[in-house]
Amino acid sequence: MLTANLAWAVDPFTVRDIRVEGLQRVEPGTIFASIPLRVGEIYNDDKGSAAIRSLFALGLFKDVRLEVTGDVLVVIVEERPTVAGVEFVGSKEFDKDILKKALRDAGLYDGQPFDKALADKAEQELKRQYVNRSLYAVQVITTITPIERNRVNLTFSITEGEIAKIKDIRLVGTKDFSESTLRKLFDLDTGGWLSWYTKSDRYSRVKLNADIETLRSYYLTRGYLDFRVDSTQVAISPDKQEITVTLNITEGQRFVVSSVRLEGNYLGHEEEFKSLVTIKPGASYNADHVAETTKAFNEYFGTFGFAFSRVEAVPQIDRSTNLVSFVLRADPSRRAYVRRINLVGNNRTRDEVIRREFRQFESSWYDGDNIKRSRDRVDRLGYFTNVAIDTQDVANAPDQVDLVMSVTEKPTGNLSLGLGFSSADKLSLMAGIQQENFFGTGHYVGININTSKYNRQIVLSTVDPYFTTDGVSRAFDIYSRTNRPYTGQGGDYALLTKGASVRFGVPFTETDKVYFGVGVEALTIEPGVTALPSSWQRQVTDYGFDSTSVPLTLGWSRDKRDSALVPNSGTYQRLNADWGVAGDMKYLRTVYQIQQYIPLNKQFTVGLNGELGWGKGLGGGPYPIFKNFYSGGLGSVRGFSPGSLGPQEKGPDGVTDIAIGGAKKITLNGELIAPFPGAGNDRTLRMFAFVDAGNVFSESQSYSLADMRASVGVGISWISPVGPLRLGFARPIRKKAEDRIQAVQFQIGTSF
Repeated sequence: MLTANLAWAVDPFTVRDIRVEGLQRVEPGTIFASIPLRVGEIYNDDKGSAAIRSLFALGLFKDVRLEVTGDVLVVIVEERPTVAGVEFVGSKEFDKDILKKALRDAGLYDGQPFDKALADKAEQELKRQYVNRSLYAVQVITTITPIERNRVNLTFSITEGEIAKIKDIRLVGTKDFSESTLRKLFDLDTGGWLSWYTKSDRYSRVKLNADIETLRSYYLTRGYLDFRVDSTQVAISPDKQEITVTLNITEGQRFVVSSVRLEGNYLGHEEEFKSLVTIKPGASYNADHVAETTKAFNEYFGTFGFAFSRVEAVPQIDRSTNLVSFVLRADPSRRAYVRRINLVGNNRTRDEVIRREFRQFESSWYDGDNIKRSRDRVDRLGYFTNVAIDTQDVANAPDQVDLVMSVTEKPTGNLSLGLGFSSADKLSLMAGIQQENFFGTGHYVGININTSKYNRQIVLSTVDPYFTTDGVSRAFDIYSRTNRPYTGQGGDYALLTKGASVRFGVPFTETDKVYFGVGVEALTIEPGVTALPSSWQRQVTDYGFDSTSVPLTLGWSRDKRDSALVPNSGTYQRLNADWGVAGDMKYLRTVYQIQQYIPLNKQFTVGLNGELGWGKGLGGGPYPIFKNFYSGGLGSVRGFSPGSLGPQEKGPDGVTDIAIGGAKKITLNGELIAPFPGAGNDRTLRMFAFVDAGNVFSESQSYSLADMRASVGVGISWISPVGPLRLGFARPIRKKAEDRIQAVQFQIGTSF
């Protein structure tokens, strides 16, 4: 008999047969394929030892033995139990599916052969997941329950304990800046009353490293060339509930730039390169300016086709005077062509959808500007979570490169069902189905429904962003809307608008686009139970209860904001015009809007908004009332009831004044946006102080500053799961007795 340690030697013999005993789930073929023996071969002790090692290496067996009966070799195995199921008891911080995925990544999943080492590994992985959430006191106990057919159930009993929170952050070695000033730069802090939302008092090594880089950047951009972080200590209290973070730093001396000079080959364009230098002699050393300059040089070399340029900013430090001079050494290396552009990761999106956004072409000179522009254009499609371009050398072709664009696709379909609430519309149902990348073609298809009290609508839309190969877009809209006045005095009359339109967008630059189109609208005024206001009655007198319009649309937009959702810098402009050229009503309606965002620092931003509207009836007819502008409330002049400013007339009751809007509008807004107290640098939750001014005027009136209304106030902005939410507390500072005041207002999806 042979055992695992081969206590007895066996004389070599010719194997007549091989039998396997003890198998339950493993196929016999797995055994025969693993052992180095076949029927008819000579058996010896070395081959027996090799067979046992091979079978143990499979990880499927607890025990392996070899027995010899005459010239028959018998392989006896005892299989490891398999994992039948995994359960978690006491887990609150994590969803169970997340924990199961973590264990699967660690090698433990249903059907996997089980051993104690695997259970220990699983425990450590679970603890690691909890430690990443600052739950250092977590305890995990594994219970193994054998069941029929040599299987086991695993139960992980988890005692999460309390979350360990940052008690203190210490900066040792600060001289020129106070600790309180530096700690404000950190995303990690000791917590506040909103820490339950921001989780900023939960220690994370990743966040700490990011804060250290922020601290380093703060010093290096203020002249401290020798700044360094000497050490980092993270201490946990014995009860594992409190964490103290200590950073030992050396500030060094503050240096001033004495001079900047260029060395190397600048292709005869030294003056152009000098204009790109942002390092200023006489100013404090600024690492950002150095990085910006070298980056600008490399990019400028790229515009001449030099993909492998090397630019080095060499500091020459005089510590006796705290002066530093820079030598910018440049080597353009060799000019290169782009041989091929390869795409990776677009499993769903068609190649042409990405390639048509490229401004760098194959078999042409390498152009750094065009490559960056191509990456940005693909990123702005919104179909990908990550877009990157890598430059690869071509073997045996020193003047050629390949570009590899790697993309990570994201789901572009959206099914939304929800409720909305605003101080004007009350409760409303919103539902929508949108697909931004329909079957990978880049087309947009969507349907949106809103059942709010005052603005009911159903809209069907489709957009082909490349109706032509030059990037001209085409959009179709079919819609049905029911609008009611924002009044509460029994006005149950309504305006029904049904129509369809087609519009085209023509790109003129990377940030500018011109839109034009045509539509057909059918309008119906429903009088309801009460009498129509006189302005609506005039509309009926002029055009009847049913009327039609054929408007031409023309628009222009330029968007240079850094973010459309939470902008911090940049400018946004738009100009739109509707021109009713046929049908019962002929009119012209134009709107111009400009927004400017100015970052004061990492935390504070100034936002400015201006909007001007103008409308006029054409062909001798009056301006249609359904095209009037309205003002008041969020989105215009806060502190006044929505849509309440401007011309008014008696309502159906003959007593109450109601706002009817006007053909002219002006709105001015200014905001100072700041972090919400206790939220740290979280940009999804912020507060703001504002000043608003504006009004609307009738077609016969002129814009009048004397009639402008104004207000001041504060508000809260939150990027909530259902959209941007803004809550404002306003106080009118310029008003009239007939104005309707509303001090507290909120709405979802409103900007300014």
